[in-house]
Amino acid sequence: MIHSDDPRPWCIMRLQPNLQHQVLNRFQCRYEAEAHLKVLQQMMPNADYALLFDSAWVDSAWESSTVSFGYR
Repeated sequence: MIHSDDPRPWCIMRLQPNLQHQVLNRFQCRYEAEAHLKVLQQMMPNADYALLFDSAWVDSAWESSTVSFGYR
């Protein structure tokens, strides 16, 4: 997993029939994710989506930033 300097914990997932999922995009702010989700639902109303907050993404981004800055 690649992390940028700014964590993007909000993600939109497309839910697929056989208990699989696909992360479509990640966002820094919830309102951006909700707006994007609204557009997706209008474009493809029959698809199932989920809006999630991925705390593991934030934790791992924080850990990598503390190591890179040399905090002890």
